[in-house]
Amino acid sequence: MVDKNNTAKVSGRSLNISTKMSVEICNYIRGKSLKQAKQMIQYTVDQERAVPVRRYSWNRGHRKGVGPGKYPVKAGTEFLNLFNSLEANAENKGLNVNSLYLVHAKADKAEARWHSTRKGRTKMKNTHVELIVEERNVEDKKEGKK
Repeated sequence: MVDKNNTAKVSGRSLNISTKMSVEICNYIRGKSLKQAKQMIQYTVDQERAVPVRRYSWNRGHRKGVGPGKYPVKAGTEFLNLFNSLEANAENKGLNVNSLYLVHAKADKAEARWHSTRKGRTKMKNTHVELIVEERNVEDKKEGKK
């Protein structure tokens, strides 16, 4: 399991983003370093690199070098905010920001809020996102490969 002394956690509750795209982003960034994940999502927000869509891939267009993919700008912006908060939480715990790796990334469907429109009421999509980073040393990574 994850040691609480060298980990930092952030939890985004009832974010107004797509649950399906959040699941795909979590699968895309899981296991990466925090710095690399921030850069990957920034490229997605700038629409330079698509997020590969594996689970919810029907009727998705092919993207260069990825296969079926999407550019989830709104979800990506929320993930960048969560990354900044996660980095601040890690600094507050005294962890080295340059050696943080995402060990847990999860997106769950949240409660649906009702929203009034001209055609009546519709449900708004909401998502809970949970991210956990762990501080790793380069020596630990080399020992794990042996």
